[in-house]
Amino acid sequence: MNDVVPPSIAVEARGASKVFSRGKPNQVVALENIDLSVRRGGFVSLIGPSGCGKSTLLRLMAGLVPATEGEMLVNGKSADQARRDRDYGMAFQSASLFDWRTVARNIELPLELLGWSKAQRADRTKEMLNLVQLSEFAEHYPNQLSGGMQQRVAIARALSFEPSILLMDEPFGALDEMTREHMQAELLRIWGDTQTSVVFVTHSIPEAVFLAQRVIVMSPRPGRIIADIHVDLGSRDVDTREDPEFFRKITEVREALRAIEGH
Repeated sequence: MNDVVPPSIAVEARGASKVFSRGKPNQVVALENIDLSVRRGGFVSLIGPSGCGKSTLLRLMAGLVPATEGEMLVNGKSADQARRDRDYGMAFQSASLFDWRTVARNIELPLELLGWSKAQRADRTKEMLNLVQLSEFAEHYPNQLSGGMQQRVAIARALSFEPSILLMDEPFGALDEMTREHMQAELLRIWGDTQTSVVFVTHSIPEAVFLAQRVIVMSPRPGRIIADIHVDLGSRDVDTREDPEFFRKITEVREALRAIEGH
Protein backbone atom coordinates (compact mmCIF):
# COMPACT_ATOMS: atom_id res chain seq x y z
CA MET A 1 0.00 0.00 0.00
CA ASN A 2 1.50 3.27 -1.10
CA ASP A 3 -0.45 5.75 1.02
CA VAL A 4 -2.62 5.54 4.08
CA VAL A 5 -6.34 5.60 3.24
CA PRO A 6 -8.27 8.19 5.30
CA PRO A 7 -10.63 6.56 7.83
CA SER A 8 -13.52 8.36 6.14
CA ILE A 9 -13.03 6.21 3.01
CA ALA A 10 -14.64 2.76 2.91
CA VAL A 11 -13.53 1.67 -0.59
CA GLU A 12 -10.77 3.06 -2.76
CA ALA A 13 -9.66 1.92 -6.20
CA ARG A 14 -6.29 3.25 -7.34
CA GLY A 15 -5.58 2.72 -11.01
CA ALA A 16 -7.31 -0.67 -10.80
CA SER A 17 -7.43 -2.73 -14.00
CA LYS A 18 -8.61 -6.27 -14.64
CA VAL A 19 -7.55 -8.46 -17.54
CA PHE A 20 -8.91 -11.99 -17.89
CA SER A 21 -6.83 -14.67 -19.67
CA ARG A 22 -3.93 -12.25 -19.92
CA GLY A 23 -1.54 -12.94 -22.77
CA LYS A 24 -3.82 -15.58 -24.31
CA PRO A 25 -5.81 -15.42 -27.56
CA ASN A 26 -9.03 -15.03 -25.57
CA GLN A 27 -7.70 -12.15 -23.45
CA VAL A 28 -10.38 -9.72 -22.23
CA VAL A 29 -9.60 -6.30 -20.77
CA ALA A 30 -12.57 -5.89 -18.44
CA LEU A 31 -11.55 -2.78 -16.48
CA GLU A 32 -8.97 -0.12 -17.17
CA ASN A 33 -7.44 2.41 -14.78
CA ILE A 34 -10.31 2.74 -12.30
CA ASP A 35 -9.92 5.48 -9.69
CA LEU A 36 -12.83 5.61 -7.27
CA SER A 37 -13.39 6.46 -3.62
CA VAL A 38 -16.52 5.56 -1.66
CA ARG A 39 -16.98 7.46 1.59
CA ARG A 40 -17.87 5.58 4.75
CA GLY A 41 -21.63 5.53 5.08
CA GLY A 42 -22.06 6.65 1.46
CA PHE A 43 -24.33 5.23 -1.24
CA VAL A 44 -22.85 4.90 -4.74
CA SER A 45 -24.53 3.45 -7.83
CA LEU A 46 -22.61 1.97 -10.77
CA ILE A 47 -24.27 2.14 -14.19
CA GLY A 48 -23.15 1.49 -17.74
CA PRO A 49 -23.76 -0.68 -20.82
CA SER A 50 -24.03 -4.45 -20.44
CA GLY A 51 -20.57 -6.00 -20.28
CA CYS A 52 -18.86 -2.78 -19.17
CA GLY A 53 -17.37 -4.38 -16.05
CA LYS A 54 -19.75 -3.17 -13.33
CA SER A 55 -20.04 -6.61 -11.74
CA THR A 56 -16.31 -7.21 -12.20
CA LEU A 57 -15.60 -3.98 -10.31
CA LEU A 58 -17.89 -5.17 -7.52
CA ARG A 59 -16.01 -8.50 -7.42
CA LEU A 60 -12.70 -6.64 -7.14
CA MET A 61 -14.11 -4.72 -4.16
CA ALA A 62 -15.22 -8.02 -2.65
CA GLY A 63 -11.78 -9.57 -3.06
CA LEU A 64 -13.29 -12.37 -5.16
CA VAL A 65 -10.91 -11.62 -8.04
CA PRO A 66 -7.63 -9.68 -7.81
CA ALA A 67 -6.82 -6.53 -9.76
CA THR A 68 -4.35 -7.17 -12.58
CA GLU A 69 -2.85 -3.73 -12.03
CA GLY A 70 -3.34 -1.04 -9.42
CA GLU A 71 -4.91 -1.45 -5.99
CA MET A 72 -8.32 -2.08 -4.50
CA LEU A 73 -8.48 -1.08 -0.84
CA VAL A 74 -11.37 -1.77 1.52
CA ASN A 75 -11.39 -0.17 4.96
CA GLY A 76 -7.75 0.75 4.40
CA LYS A 77 -6.58 -2.80 3.65
CA SER A 78 -6.40 -5.08 0.65
CA ALA A 79 -9.75 -6.31 -0.67
CA ASP A 80 -8.57 -9.87 -0.03
CA GLN A 81 -7.85 -9.10 3.62
CA ALA A 82 -11.18 -7.30 3.95
CA ARG A 83 -12.91 -10.40 2.55
CA ARG A 84 -11.18 -12.59 5.14
CA ASP A 85 -12.12 -10.07 7.83
CA ARG A 86 -15.74 -10.15 6.61
CA ASP A 87 -15.91 -6.40 6.16
CA TYR A 88 -18.69 -6.62 3.58
CA GLY A 89 -21.95 -8.40 2.81
CA MET A 90 -23.23 -9.12 -0.69
CA ALA A 91 -26.67 -9.26 -2.30
CA PHE A 92 -27.33 -10.44 -5.86
CA GLN A 93 -30.17 -10.37 -8.40
CA SER A 94 -31.22 -13.80 -7.16
CA ALA A 95 -31.95 -13.94 -3.43
CA SER A 96 -30.19 -17.36 -3.37
CA LEU A 97 -32.00 -18.54 -0.26
CA PHE A 98 -31.96 -22.17 0.84
CA ASP A 99 -35.44 -23.62 0.30
CA TRP A 100 -35.09 -26.12 3.14
CA ARG A 101 -34.25 -23.46 5.73
CA THR A 102 -36.80 -21.10 7.25
CA VAL A 103 -36.45 -17.35 6.87
CA ALA A 104 -34.85 -17.13 10.31
CA ARG A 105 -32.43 -19.96 9.60
CA ASN A 106 -31.46 -18.41 6.24
CA ILE A 107 -30.63 -15.15 7.99
CA GLU A 108 -28.59 -16.81 10.71
CA LEU A 109 -26.55 -18.99 8.34
CA PRO A 110 -23.49 -16.65 8.23
CA LEU A 111 -23.58 -16.46 12.02
CA GLU A 112 -23.64 -20.25 12.21
CA LEU A 113 -20.57 -20.42 9.98
CA LEU A 114 -18.86 -17.82 12.18
CA GLY A 115 -19.46 -19.90 15.28
CA TRP A 116 -21.92 -17.63 17.07
CA SER A 117 -23.78 -19.31 19.92
CA LYS A 118 -27.42 -20.32 19.46
CA ALA A 119 -28.55 -17.52 21.79
CA GLN A 120 -26.44 -14.91 19.96
CA ARG A 121 -27.80 -16.11 16.60
CA ALA A 122 -31.38 -15.92 17.84
CA ASP A 123 -30.96 -12.40 19.20
CA ARG A 124 -29.27 -11.10 16.07
CA THR A 125 -31.78 -12.80 13.75
CA LYS A 126 -34.62 -11.17 15.67
CA GLU A 127 -32.96 -7.78 15.18
CA MET A 128 -32.55 -8.37 11.46
CA LEU A 129 -36.14 -9.55 11.03
CA ASN A 130 -37.28 -6.33 12.69
CA LEU A 131 -34.96 -4.31 10.43
CA VAL A 132 -36.48 -5.74 7.24
CA GLN A 133 -39.98 -5.84 8.75
CA LEU A 134 -40.46 -9.60 8.39
CA SER A 135 -40.73 -10.66 12.03
CA GLU A 136 -44.03 -12.48 11.43
CA PHE A 137 -42.45 -14.56 8.65
CA ALA A 138 -39.55 -15.99 10.68
CA GLU A 139 -40.79 -19.59 10.39
CA HIS A 140 -41.91 -19.37 6.78
CA TYR A 141 -39.92 -20.94 3.95
CA PRO A 142 -38.63 -18.99 0.92
CA ASN A 143 -41.20 -20.49 -1.47
CA GLN A 144 -43.93 -19.00 0.73
CA LEU A 145 -42.63 -15.45 0.18
CA SER A 146 -42.96 -12.95 -2.65
CA GLY A 147 -39.90 -11.96 -4.67
CA GLY A 148 -39.56 -8.69 -2.80
CA MET A 149 -39.80 -10.41 0.57
CA GLN A 150 -37.13 -12.92 -0.49
CA GLN A 151 -34.81 -10.02 -1.35
CA ARG A 152 -35.43 -8.48 2.07
CA VAL A 153 -34.37 -11.79 3.63
CA ALA A 154 -31.24 -11.78 1.45
CA ILE A 155 -30.41 -8.23 2.58
CA ALA A 156 -30.98 -9.22 6.22
CA ARG A 157 -28.64 -12.19 5.78
CA ALA A 158 -25.99 -9.99 4.13
CA LEU A 159 -26.14 -7.56 7.07
CA SER A 160 -26.50 -10.16 9.84
CA PHE A 161 -22.82 -10.18 10.85
CA GLU A 162 -22.67 -6.35 10.88
CA PRO A 163 -20.43 -5.69 7.87
CA SER A 164 -19.51 -2.06 7.31
CA ILE A 165 -20.07 -2.33 3.53
CA LEU A 166 -22.92 -3.77 1.47
CA LEU A 167 -22.17 -4.71 -2.16
CA MET A 168 -25.29 -5.17 -4.32
CA ASP A 169 -25.37 -6.56 -7.86
CA GLU A 170 -28.73 -5.70 -9.49
CA PRO A 171 -30.68 -7.03 -6.50
CA PHE A 172 -34.02 -5.71 -7.78
CA GLY A 173 -33.55 -6.48 -11.47
CA ALA A 174 -36.00 -9.40 -11.54
CA LEU A 175 -38.81 -7.61 -9.67
CA ASP A 176 -41.88 -5.96 -11.18
CA GLU A 177 -41.88 -2.16 -11.25
CA MET A 178 -44.11 -1.57 -8.22
CA THR A 179 -42.23 -4.09 -6.07
CA ARG A 180 -38.96 -2.65 -7.27
CA GLU A 181 -39.94 0.87 -6.17
CA HIS A 182 -41.05 -0.48 -2.80
CA MET A 183 -37.74 -2.31 -2.37
CA GLN A 184 -35.80 0.84 -3.26
CA ALA A 185 -37.60 2.68 -0.46
CA GLU A 186 -36.96 -0.24 1.89
CA LEU A 187 -33.26 -0.26 1.04
CA LEU A 188 -32.97 3.46 1.75
CA ARG A 189 -34.71 2.95 5.10
CA ILE A 190 -32.32 0.11 6.00
CA TRP A 191 -29.32 2.16 4.86
CA GLY A 192 -30.48 5.04 7.02
CA ASP A 193 -30.89 2.74 10.03
CA THR A 194 -27.53 0.98 9.65
CA GLN A 195 -25.31 3.67 8.04
CA THR A 196 -23.65 0.88 6.05
CA SER A 197 -21.63 1.95 2.99
CA VAL A 198 -23.45 0.74 -0.15
CA VAL A 199 -22.15 0.12 -3.68
CA PHE A 200 -25.09 -0.72 -5.95
CA VAL A 201 -24.90 -2.05 -9.53
CA THR A 202 -27.93 -1.37 -11.75
CA HIS A 203 -29.00 -0.99 -15.38
CA SER A 204 -31.84 1.37 -14.44
CA ILE A 205 -31.12 5.10 -14.64
CA PRO A 206 -34.10 6.13 -12.42
CA GLU A 207 -33.09 3.51 -9.84
CA ALA A 208 -29.47 4.69 -9.81
CA VAL A 209 -30.55 8.32 -9.32
CA PHE A 210 -33.28 7.62 -6.76
CA LEU A 211 -31.02 5.57 -4.51
CA ALA A 212 -27.56 7.04 -4.67
CA GLN A 213 -25.66 10.09 -3.52
CA ARG A 214 -23.34 9.55 -6.50
CA VAL A 215 -23.91 7.81 -9.82
CA ILE A 216 -20.74 6.43 -11.43
CA VAL A 217 -21.15 6.06 -15.21
CA MET A 218 -18.92 3.49 -16.91
CA SER A 219 -17.85 3.12 -20.53
CA PRO A 220 -18.20 -0.02 -22.68
CA ARG A 221 -15.43 -2.59 -22.23
CA PRO A 222 -12.78 -1.94 -21.22
CA GLY A 223 -14.73 -0.36 -18.40
CA ARG A 224 -13.57 3.11 -17.39
CA ILE A 225 -15.25 5.78 -15.28
CA ILE A 226 -16.45 8.50 -17.63
CA ALA A 227 -18.73 10.46 -15.27
CA ASP A 228 -19.15 10.87 -11.50
CA ILE A 229 -22.53 12.55 -10.99
CA HIS A 230 -23.44 13.85 -7.53
CA VAL A 231 -27.12 13.60 -6.60
CA ASP A 232 -28.60 15.77 -3.88
CA LEU A 233 -32.30 14.99 -3.52
CA GLY A 234 -32.51 15.22 0.25
CA SER A 235 -34.75 12.68 1.96
CA ARG A 236 -36.11 10.34 -0.73
CA ASP A 237 -39.80 9.45 -0.72
CA VAL A 238 -42.67 8.94 -3.17
CA ASP A 239 -42.69 12.67 -3.99
CA THR A 240 -39.02 12.52 -5.00
CA ARG A 241 -40.00 10.73 -8.19
CA GLU A 242 -41.96 13.84 -9.25
CA ASP A 243 -39.22 16.30 -8.29
CA PRO A 244 -37.81 18.31 -11.25
CA GLU A 245 -34.31 17.77 -9.83
CA PHE A 246 -34.87 14.01 -10.01
CA PHE A 247 -35.67 14.29 -13.72
CA ARG A 248 -32.75 16.64 -14.27
CA LYS A 249 -30.33 14.11 -12.78
CA ILE A 250 -31.87 11.28 -14.82
CA THR A 251 -31.24 13.38 -17.93
CA GLU A 252 -27.65 14.08 -16.86
CA VAL A 253 -26.94 10.35 -16.45
CA ARG A 254 -28.70 9.51 -19.71
CA GLU A 255 -26.68 12.13 -21.60
CA ALA A 256 -23.45 10.74 -20.15
CA LEU A 257 -24.44 7.30 -21.44
CA ARG A 258 -25.44 8.70 -24.84
CA ALA A 259 -22.08 10.44 -25.11
CA ILE A 260 -20.50 6.98 -24.86
CA GLU A 261 -22.65 5.74 -27.75
CA GLY A 262 -21.59 8.78 -29.79
CA HIS A 263 -18.00 7.64 -29.61
